[in-house]
Amino acid sequence: MNRADVAPGKEVHIVLKADQKTGKLTRGIVKDILTNSPRHPHGIKVRLQDGQVGRVKEILT
Repeated sequence: MNRADVAPGKEVHIVLKADQKTGKLTRGIVKDILTNSPRHPHGIKVRLQDGQVGRVKEILT
């Protein structure tokens, strides 16, 4: 997952910290990108518009 592929306003599926064991995905719109590095093996960490924070697993738009 590349940081350049994720941008505010994009619709994504993320995994919340509490859902990492189950892999349950949460859908939302990216508000902020929290990962500074260009790549991350577990996904780029983002904050959704509703305030939830997790790592991007899939970009929908």
